[in-house]
Amino acid sequence: MAPETATLTLFVDRACPMCAREARFMEARDRRAVLRFIDIADPSFDASQHGLDRAEVSARMHAIDATGRILTGMEAFRAAYRAIGRGWMIAWTAWPLARPIIDAAYRLFARNRHRLGRLMGRCPSGTCPTGR
Repeated sequence: MAPETATLTLFVDRACPMCAREARFMEARDRRAVLRFIDIADPSFDASQHGLDRAEVSARMHAIDATGRILTGMEAFRAAYRAIGRGWMIAWTAWPLARPIIDAAYRLFARNRHRLGRLMGRCPSGTCPTGR
């Protein structure tokens, strides 16, 4: 996919098997090439090139939309799913009663994703980092 066609740039930790799986799910459904993925686990990744902080980007999902607005956490996922025409799948997560619960659950997941990956056997040969 050509980066110039992307309307949303997602920062994905491909060292996290669950995160990489989610990215592959979105990539497979990105028929119009509107998403651009940047692997934050790549040794050459420099968050500051994107106006971001490495620790923050590692702590939770980040995205930058076509206007330069930074989206974090579930907002980044909601934007990505809308961009690929699958917004209906997670639209309910933005409903007033669900939003604070889902957003808090995501923050809890994000803090523990590497640990969860190891516990669920999603880290072959111990590839998940030990924690962040």
